[in-house]
Amino acid sequence: MKIFVCIKQVPDTGDIKWTENNTMVREGVESITNPCDVYAIETGVKLGMATAVTMGPPQAENMLRNAIAAGCKNAVLLSDKKFAAADTLATARTLAAGLKKLGHCDLVVCGQYATDGDTAQTGPNLANFLDLPQVTYVKEVLNVENGYITVKRELDRGTETVRAKLPALICVLEGDFEPKRPLINDTIRAQNGQVIVRNADDLGLSEHEIGIKGSPTYVNRSFRMTTSHEARMVETIDELAEAINEAKRGERDE
Repeated sequence: MKIFVCIKQVPDTGDIKWTENNTMVREGVESITNPCDVYAIETGVKLGMATAVTMGPPQAENMLRNAIAAGCKNAVLLSDKKFAAADTLATARTLAAGLKKLGHCDLVVCGQYATDGDTAQTGPNLANFLDLPQVTYVKEVLNVENGYITVKRELDRGTETVRAKLPALICVLEGDFEPKRPLINDTIRAQNGQVIVRNADDLGLSEHEIGIKGSPTYVNRSFRMTTSHEARMVETIDELAEAINEAKRGERDE
């Protein structure tokens, strides 16, 4: 199988800073491969001949070399100052143009979401631009046979098994296993391997389709979500009903 794995560099910090235009500050911040994308790489490598693709600054080449060390055969970096400050729509449009230049593939694998935005929009947008069927929240690939891929999805209400006709796009969650660590020979091969670089002109995209000019999204406010782990123990159905009613009254009062 010919597989494209779309990955992303994210800041290796919880202290996210923003510019006056409400775009993320990435300069001077250590970066790592997005955690879900690590499992996307592992999935792609297990299924066939994987090519890692990312849109990012020149330093994203280091992440791509790590992907090669993890088993990807090739790597492509879509890098241009015109790509800067892209939202998920412009990012997906750019990735789609880059993948189309690489030719036909059997499967596109993305991480379900990125830790620097947590929108989970890029993968589905990419499937739309590529006109591919998509399956999200994939926890495990069960099999690939007779032109179909069968996966297990993990949802809030439980799990389900889904089959999709290839070529297709899947968005994977972090797995329940530890990703394989590269061997020394893999790391040496990655450092000596070629990372293909493509810019906006190579992709045939205008400045109004990419970067901040091609991004209809405006971020008005950003904040860190807080959660509460408070719990109340109930022993009867009546106590449970009363607890639910109290919670609903509290929501109405807020």
